[in-house]
Amino acid sequence: MEPGSSEDPSAEIERMAEEQINDLDSEGEDRARRGKQRRDRVLMLYGQGALRSAADNYFAALIMLYGDDVAHFELARTFAKRATVLGEPRAWSVTAAAWDRALLGRGQPQRFGTQFIRENGRWSLGKVDPRVSDAQRALYGVPPLWVQQQNVDQLQRREEER
Repeated sequence: MEPGSSEDPSAEIERMAEEQINDLDSEGEDRARRGKQRRDRVLMLYGQGALRSAADNYFAALIMLYGDDVAHFELARTFAKRATVLGEPRAWSVTAAAWDRALLGRGQPQRFGTQFIRENGRWSLGKVDPRVSDAQRALYGVPPLWVQQQNVDQLQRREEER
């Protein structure tokens, strides 16, 4: 929705988050352009003080999570943390994913193992901080590392079967 629109900001941010998730299966420059437009709109709504509720912050975090750089991931983490404080339980896993993406973007190991990485033509978890326990992962709604590894292995098998 464009500035000056009559769409309620909460409804708009939820709609944009749904569009972002649905857009994950598309490719190309159009997808990148649409994602940038959504992120720019989130920043505008944030600047206007329109992200007030737990749900608003959760949906803003989802949109920013699929950004292009560390600043987007850090903002996603900020929105997700704010959503958890306001009572949105779904935001815990988004917090973990945004944290991992920001770390990977800085060339550091991820904490939770939420990101599947393509290395040398194969899927992996990449480097994961060994000091983070499965109990800590559970607090963020992230499966144990061995489950994440099984998911990576399954992704690799599906790709090889194509």
